[in-house]
Amino acid sequence: MTEKNYSFGVEEEYFIVDGDTKALRKKAAPAFLSDLKRKVGSVMNREMLQSQLEISTKPAYTMEEIHDELKNLRQTIGVVAADHGLSYFAASTHPTAGWSGGQPTQKIRYDGMMQDLQMLGERNLLCGMHVHVALPDVDRRVDVMRRIIPYIPLFIALSTSSPFWRSRATGLMGYRLAAYDELPRTGIPELFESNEDYEAYINALIETRVIQDSSYIWWTIRPSNANPTLELRAPDVCTRVEDAVGLAALYRALARHLYNHPELNKNICSVDRAIAVENKWRAQRYGIHGSFVDRGEGRAVPISEELDRVIKLIEEDIGELNCGHEIENVRKILSTGTSADMQIAVFREAEQRTGSRNKAFGAVKTWLAEATLQ
Repeated sequence: MTEKNYSFGVEEEYFIVDGDTKALRKKAAPAFLSDLKRKVGSVMNREMLQSQLEISTKPAYTMEEIHDELKNLRQTIGVVAADHGLSYFAASTHPTAGWSGGQPTQKIRYDGMMQDLQMLGERNLLCGMHVHVALPDVDRRVDVMRRIIPYIPLFIALSTSSPFWRSRATGLMGYRLAAYDELPRTGIPELFESNEDYEAYINALIETRVIQDSSYIWWTIRPSNANPTLELRAPDVCTRVEDAVGLAALYRALARHLYNHPELNKNICSVDRAIAVENKWRAQRYGIHGSFVDRGEGRAVPISEELDRVIKLIEEDIGELNCGHEIENVRKILSTGTSADMQIAVFREAEQRTGSRNKAFGAVKTWLAEATLQ
């Protein structure tokens, strides 16, 4: 049976691009955004840069709800964009766009952020995926956040969609977090022992006017300020909707398991957090082809083995939340590859066939636009 205590939702960020060339639109397209708002309502939001937009699903209780809403939203955006000579795609970096000359969205919050972040705000030409899960007791979010830290790199490895940056192969499967972590208050959270410790940290920053509220904390996972949820922010945005839904299912089941097993990772320490930081880097660098440091076994564990371990651990939760099909789709990522794997394959094939790097990047952008709507 589905448990309503673990309602969940997904946020995805997209790049707005020209319909023909797939070049990034650095300035807003007001008519497109206005028409889209009329079609989808409040689930669509503007991002800090005008070249991006964000959608947020409604709180859901079944995987079918999330899948159908995400698919319908993507299709609706595609139709409206085409009516305005535009397109869009789900990837965490635009393969060829430069960050200079980007226009910030005019909004008090974003004005303040750009004033504070300066060039780092301009360079934040990055898209991500966030998954929210509501826990039965909102006051236990910090505890679950602390104990879930060792699993965060797995979500990064399985979601990589940012191998290119400014017409260059970065050598990383997931470059997004390397750039995003330039910002303050990013990365793996600290090991807060209690709600009180977390609140003391937040209040210290608010009282000294460093931040206005906890929504300016941009860790890979955080207690949401706007919703009674624990928000996973680590993954790249998934180009394929099935990958996005599968990772949402995996996170929801894992959050449920940790909530119901407070003894799991109860004694997590600074060494464990440091290893999670190292594994985060390995996930960014190698994606699903890498391995993670495992202190308990004293060896490097392949991503496939780590995923098998986690799925076995949360087997009961997967059954209770009726998301076995979605978890199998996560397993398929290991054989089909992530978006980053596909982008690299498309680039190499097109470059070999045409002898042109520009045409190869064009093929990647076309694939991204098409795969986003499949």
